Formats: sequence, C-alpha cells, structure tokens
Amino acid sequence: MNLEHLTHETAAICRLAGAFIEEQRKQFSNEMVEEKGHHNLVSYVDKEAEQMLKAGFSKLLPGSGFLAEESGSESGNGLVWIIDPLDGTTNYVHGVPVYSVSVALQQDKRTILGVVYDIPGNEMFTTWLGGGAFLNSRPIAVSKTRNLDKSLLATGFPYHDFSRMNAYLQLFERMMRHSRGVRRLGSAALDLAWVACGRFDAFYEYSLHPWDIAAGAFIVEQAGGMVSTFDGSSDYIFGTDIVAANPEVYPELMSHVRHCFG
Repeated sequence: MNLEHLTHETAAICRLAGAFIEEQRKQFSNEMVEEKGHHNLVSYVDKEAEQMLKAGFSKLLPGSGFLAEESGSESGNGLVWIIDPLDGTTNYVHGVPVYSVSVALQQDKRTILGVVYDIPGNEMFTTWLGGGAFLNSRPIAVSKTRNLDKSLLATGFPYHDFSRMNAYLQLFERMMRHSRGVRRLGSAALDLAWVACGRFDAFYEYSLHPWDIAAGAFIVEQAGGMVSTFDGSSDYIFGTDIVAANPEVYPELMSHVRHCFG
C-alpha cells in the first residue's frame, strides 16, 4: 500500500466534500438544522457530505469499514475510515468560518493516515505513517516554545456532558494565569491541526469522540508533538479526553491537568 499516494487521494475526496459543504452554505438557513442531542446540531449538509466521503473511500479501498459521526460503525476488512464530515457544525450553522472535514484511516486499529481540511481557509493538513506532516504540501512541525507561560493554547467546551465542569473550570483558570491565552475555535480537528503547524502550542479538551480527533491527533504526532489522554494513556482516540502539545510544553501542561483531574 502506497500511503503517500493514498493520502493524496484521500485529500482530493475531502476537498470535493468541502466544496459541496461550502456551496451549500450560500443557501443555508436555520430551518435546515436538526438537534440530534442537546445542543448537538446536524443538517442535511453533514449527512450528504458523509455519504460523499464514504462513496469515495469505498471506491478507493473496496471492502473497508467506517466509523462515521452521522452513520455510525460499519465493519470491514481491517481497514477503517474514521470520518467527521463537518467538524464545527455549530460554527457552520451560524456563519462562523471555522469548520473542517476530518478523516483518518486505521489498519488493524493502528492509524496510518490523517487528513484535516480547513474548508473556509482552504488549508489541507495531511500525514501518513512515517511520512511527516504537511500543510498544503509544505512540511510542518509543532512549535519550539519551551514553557507554558509563553504558550498560546486551545481548548473546547462541552455542549452536553457537564459532569467534569468543576475540574475543567479549575484547569481553565490555571491556563489563563499560566499561558499567553486560551482560544476556543469550535473545531477540535482544526485545534489539533493548528498545534501540528505551531500556531498553538497545546490543546486540551474532554467529552470528545473518535471522529473529532483521530486525524488531527495523528497529524500532531507526525509533526513531532505528544498526544495522550488526561491520565497519560496513549488510547486517546477512544478515551474521551485529550492533551496534545509540543514536547517541551507537554509535561508542564500535564502537571496542571493531573492536578485538576487526578
């Protein structure tokens, strides 16, 4: 399997889905939105974009399976596409230009490629196992910031799971005091991609799903970053919480995370 070629083909399919998503934005209205859960929005755009992606990947790798946000899990031949067709749906619905397509491919439960496409920004983040990380075909790497106090961080806010809010708010206060700032984009996939290219020095969030983070986290790792759950486990894709950072900032950030969530 030529992973570099496969990644480029995957990115091309993501770009087509992104073009559809952006075209639909011109005629989109709130009447087209459904709530599949409390503050968890979905529209025909999410659903149709996901079907476009699945159709393209089925042709690319016949017999492969899927783990997708809107249609759930479908078993395959050991290859599984993890898909979020529109990460940042709430931004999209409100006309905020921060949303993306996120796709990872796993082989026997090991991630082998990742693509995050920033649709409004027309930025394509890609990686494949052992191949490095790229933004629009240019190599990228995590930042070289050496300490948390000089770092710019990203996080996200839960929209339905508030069971850990006391610890989260405690951590949020610590990060406000011990960093240059904390940003909240509303797309975990882009948060991670921006860690990978050095715009952010770190990202942390809880109450996440595999399709939110599988691609972006892999891009961070391939760009030289460190990724784990809040308790330091490497099973972050299915762990519901995540910390991603450059290797210098990661230990200091983790000490704060453990203090609040330990």
